[in-house]
Amino acid sequence: MWDNPSLRCLLAIAFLHLLGLIYSQETGFPEAPENLKCITHDLNRMICSWDATSSANLGLTYKICYTNSEPFSPVCIETEGKRADIPVTIGSTNIQITTLNASGTPLATETFVLPEENVSLIPLTPQILNLSADFSTYTLYLKWNDSGSVFQYELDASWQIQILHKETLETVALINYDSKLTGKDSILSWDWTSDIPLECTSYYVKIRCYINEPYFTGRKEWSEWSPIRTVPEKDTKPNSPMVFPQDKVVLVGSNVTFCCLYNEGESIKFMKYGSKSYPLLRLNKWSSAIKVQNVSASISSGTNVWCLLEPDGLEGTVLFVGYAPDTPQNLSCETHTFINITCSWKPGRATELYTQRQTKYILFERISKENVTCEVDELKPEHHCNFSVHANQKIYNFTLGASNPLGQAESSLLIDVTQRVHLETPDKFTVSTNSSTNAHLSWYIPGNFIQIRLLCQIEINNSNSEQQLQSVSMAGAENSNYRAWVDALHPYATYTFRVRCSASEHFWRWSEWSEGKKLTTLEAPPARGPDIWRERSPVGETLTVFWKPLLLSEANGIILSHEVSCYSREIMLKAHEVPVPLNSTEIKLGGNDCLISVVAKNRAGSSPPSRITSMDLPSDNVKTELAIATGNGIYISWPSDPNVTCGYTLKCCISSGSEPCKVDWEMFPSNATDAVIKSALFQPGVRYNFSLYGCKHSGYQLLQNITGYMKELPPKVAPNFTVEETSSDSILVKWEDIPVEDCQGFLKGYILYFAKGEKSSSKTSFTDEENKTEKNITDLTKKSLRILDLQGKTSYRLGLRAYTVGGIGPLKDLYVVTKENSVGLIIAILIPVAVAVVLGVVTSILCYQKREWIKETFYPDIPNPENSKALQFQKNICEGNTALKTLEMNPCTPNCVEVVETQSTVLKIEDTEIISPVADSELPEDGSDPETGSHVVVSYCPPIIEEEISSPPIDEPVGSSQVIYIDIQSMYQPQVNPEEEPEINFVTTAGYKPQMQLPINAMKMESHSPTEEDLDKTVGYRPQANTNVWKLDSPDSPISIQSNNENGSFGSPCSINSRQFLIPPKDYEDSPTHNNTGWSFTNFFQNKPND
Repeated sequence: MWDNPSLRCLLAIAFLHLLGLIYSQETGFPEAPENLKCITHDLNRMICSWDATSSANLGLTYKICYTNSEPFSPVCIETEGKRADIPVTIGSTNIQITTLNASGTPLATETFVLPEENVSLIPLTPQILNLSADFSTYTLYLKWNDSGSVFQYELDASWQIQILHKETLETVALINYDSKLTGKDSILSWDWTSDIPLECTSYYVKIRCYINEPYFTGRKEWSEWSPIRTVPEKDTKPNSPMVFPQDKVVLVGSNVTFCCLYNEGESIKFMKYGSKSYPLLRLNKWSSAIKVQNVSASISSGTNVWCLLEPDGLEGTVLFVGYAPDTPQNLSCETHTFINITCSWKPGRATELYTQRQTKYILFERISKENVTCEVDELKPEHHCNFSVHANQKIYNFTLGASNPLGQAESSLLIDVTQRVHLETPDKFTVSTNSSTNAHLSWYIPGNFIQIRLLCQIEINNSNSEQQLQSVSMAGAENSNYRAWVDALHPYATYTFRVRCSASEHFWRWSEWSEGKKLTTLEAPPARGPDIWRERSPVGETLTVFWKPLLLSEANGIILSHEVSCYSREIMLKAHEVPVPLNSTEIKLGGNDCLISVVAKNRAGSSPPSRITSMDLPSDNVKTELAIATGNGIYISWPSDPNVTCGYTLKCCISSGSEPCKVDWEMFPSNATDAVIKSALFQPGVRYNFSLYGCKHSGYQLLQNITGYMKELPPKVAPNFTVEETSSDSILVKWEDIPVEDCQGFLKGYILYFAKGEKSSSKTSFTDEENKTEKNITDLTKKSLRILDLQGKTSYRLGLRAYTVGGIGPLKDLYVVTKENSVGLIIAILIPVAVAVVLGVVTSILCYQKREWIKETFYPDIPNPENSKALQFQKNICEGNTALKTLEMNPCTPNCVEVVETQSTVLKIEDTEIISPVADSELPEDGSDPETGSHVVVSYCPPIIEEEISSPPIDEPVGSSQVIYIDIQSMYQPQVNPEEEPEINFVTTAGYKPQMQLPINAMKMESHSPTEEDLDKTVGYRPQANTNVWKLDSPDSPISIQSNNENGSFGSPCSINSRQFLIPPKDYEDSPTHNNTGWSFTNFFQNKPND
C-alpha cells in the first residue's frame, strides 16, 4: 500500500493542510483581508481591492457583503480574486470580507467602514484615436474619445497633453485642455504648432484626464497616461541631407528656426541666414538647427538659408517674409454700362509677397451665391474686379475676401445697382452752328440705359475765360447718340464745349469730361455805338471828333470802318467814312454848331448811332481841385449839379513816354458825384490833369479842372536854395519851387535842417547829427526863412528837403559862416574891465580899512640894530629902562639860547660851549614841554654879558630862564659898564629873542631840533629869511671885511642884524618846513582890538 505513489501524494497534501490549520489556530492570524482600497471610474460603481497576509491561499475565495449606514439588508457576493465591483453609495459603506477555504469554510472575517472621502475618482485611461501632422505649418493634430457616456450627467473635464522628444524623452510642451462631458461619447480635437519644423525631429504624444465633480467628496486624481503615439512617417532619419522649412512664408517680426538634416558620417560646418552666420543648436544625432529672431521683410525673391556640410555638401532653402493681407479699403461697386458691375478698392498695406504668394481676391455675391476670382496687379494702388449684372436683380450683397499664406481679410458692401451708375466718358463729341447765337452738340455713350434717365452737363468757355454750365435731362437709350442745343451765345465769339453725364434720378457720380471742341459763332451787327467825344479848336472853326473802339463782345464781328455825320435840325450836312484803325476825324463847322453822329460798321451791319453836340457853354471861375491817389487809380469827386441832365464827362489827356498825348474820357450818369479812374497807362509819381464837363440841354460846360496822382512818391530832387543874408546871429534862406515833373506828388512842406559844422569835416547825414535843429515849413507860399539865435563868426551846415504824402525827398545842403558880433566884442572887453575896476575899488576900500592890520601882518616894524641899544647888552637895559621897547615881543621866554663863536682872525679864542643854567628847569604849570636846547657854533670875540632873570611874575606860565646874548659887533664898539645897566623887567623888556636854530653850511653845528609841537607853541617874532639865501657878506661883519674864512660870522642868522631879507622869497613860503605863517585869510576880515 505505501508503494502506491498516488496514495503517498494524497497523504502528504492532507498532512500539510492539517499543519496549516494547527498553525493558524495556534498563532491567531488567519487569512484576514487588509488595506482595503476603493476607486471609481464613473461615480456609479467602484472597484475595491485588498491584501491578504497568508501565503497559503490555494483554493481560497472571498465573500464580500456591503451595506450603507441606513438599515438595509446587506448584499453579498463571492469572488476568487482580491477585488470586487460594488456600487458607489452616498455617505459611508460597511464592507465585510470573509476568507473561505476550498470547502467553503470561513477562515477569517474583516469588517471595513468605507467613507466617501476614502474613495478615489480616477477616470479611465484615455485612448488617442488619431495623431496627424501638417508639416507646412509645423502643426500636430490630435483626436481622442472623451468617454463621456461613462457618466450619467454633465461634468467638467481637464486634459493634459504632453509632447516629448523621442530620443531624449524631454518634455517639449505640457498643455492643459478643458472640455465638458455631456453624458455621451464625443471626439475631442486639439492641435499644437511647433516652433521648429516637424521634419527636424520626432515627437511622442500622450494624454491623461481629470474629472472635476464638485459634489463628490472623495479624492479626485488624474487618470493614467495614455499609450505613447509617434508622429507618423517621421520616426526615422532622412535619406538625404535637407534644410527645413522649405520655401516657408512667415510674418515680419517672427522668430524662425531652421534645421539641417544630414547623413551618417557628415557634419555641419556652418549655417547662414542671408549673409549672417548663426550658432548651431544640436537637435539629435542627425539634425542641427539655428534660430533667427525678428526677421524683416524679404525681397521679392526671398531670403536664402545656407547649410554647408563636411566633407563636401551644400544644402539650402528660401524664406519669404511679409505681411498678412490688409482689410480692403474704400470698397466701392458701380456700373458703367448696366452690363457689368465694377468693384474697386485699395489694398492697404503692401504684403511684400509676390507671384504665387501674393494676395488673392475673391468677390462673392451672397444673393446669387456666385463668386469671381479677381485678377489684380499687386503693384497698382487701386484694384478692380468685374461682376456680371443679373437680369431683374437690383440689390447686390458683395463680400470681397483677401488671402495669402499669412492670413486673410474681407470687406462687405450692399448696393442698389440703379443708384450706382457711373457712365463712361462721352465719345464722338461734335459741335456745329448756323447762327450767331446758337450751337448744336452731339455725343455717344456706350451701355444700356433704357430703364433710367440721364442728366448731362455742358461746359461752355469763351475766349475771355468765362465759364458757364448748362444742364440737360434726357431719356436713356441703348448704345445711342445724344443731342443738345445751346443758345444765348455771343455773335462772333469763340467757345470751347465739353460734356459729361450721370444718372438723373439717383445721382452717384459724373462721368469724365469729354474732349473739348471749339466753335466760333457767326457775326452780327454791332450791339451799340461807340463812345464819342469832341473838342473845338481855339478859333472854333474846326471840331475834332474822337471815338473809342468797341469791345469784341460789343462789336459782334470785325469793325471795318466808322461813319461820321453832321446833322443840323435832322438834316445831314456832312458825312464821311473813317477806316480802322483811325479813331478820330476833323469836321469844318464854318461857325455853325451841329449834332455829331458816329456809327460802327462790320460785315453783318451797322451799329446804332452815337450822338454828341458840338456846342460848348461858357464857364466862369473854373477851379482846380486835387484828386486822391489810391495806389491803383485816382479818386475824383465833384459836387452835384442839378442843371446837368445828360451826365458828366471826365476828360484826360495821357501821354506815354515819347508818344503824343492821347485823349481819353469816361462818362458818368447825372446822379454820380465821384469815381475812381483807372488806366493801364497810369504811372506812379506822374501828375495827371482832368477836366470835368457837364452835359446840359443846350451843350457841354466845363465845370472844374482836377489834377492828381495814381500813387504819390517822394520828390525826385531837392529844392534849390541859397543864403540871401547873414548876420552875427541870423541867416536868411531862400529857395525855389521844385518842377512839377520832379515833385512826384503834392508837396506838403519843406524840412530845413541846420547845425554847426565845418565844410572840411567829414560829411554825415543830418539824420545822424546829434545837435541838429529841424524846422518844418508847411506854408507852401513861403519861399524864405530867417534862422535866428545863432552864434557869431560860426560855421553852420544848412540842409533843405521837400516831402509829399509819398515820403521825404533828397537833401541839398550848404555851409555858411555868420558874421562877427561887434557889439558882443565890445561888451566882452568892457565887462572884464568893469569887473577889474570894481574889484580894485573894493580891494582898496578893504585894504584902507585894514591898513593897520596889513602893515602889522605883512610889514612889521623891525628896528635898526645900529640904532637900538637893546642888542648892545648894556647894563642900563637890565636896570629897568622901560623906554626901549623896539624889539619887545610878548610873550617870549626861551628856556635856553646858546651861542658860541669860534676863533676869529682878530683874536684867537678857544671854542666854547655855553649852556644855560636853567636847562634842567621844571615844566611850566600848563603842562607844556620846555623847548629843546640848541648849540650853535659861531665866531666868538666879545666878552659875554650875562643877564640873570629872576623873580618872574607869579602869573607867568613859564619857569625861570637864562638868556645869553652874544653881541657880534661888540668887538668894534666900546664896552658898556655893567654897573650902568639898568635893571629891566623880563616880561616887559625882554628885547629881541631869536626863536629858530638854523643849520648853516658855513658853521659847525650841533643841535637838537625842536619838535613841531614846540615850535607851534612859540610866540612872538620869527625870522623871515630863508636860510638858503642868507649871505655871509654882511657889510658890518668882520669876516666880510677882514677874512674869507668860511667859518666866519654871517649876516643876521638870528635877526641880530635885521637889515636884510625882511620879506621871505616865494620858495621859502612854499617850503614844507614853514610851520606858521603868522596870519590867516579869516583874519583879514576880523577887527583887531587895536583897530
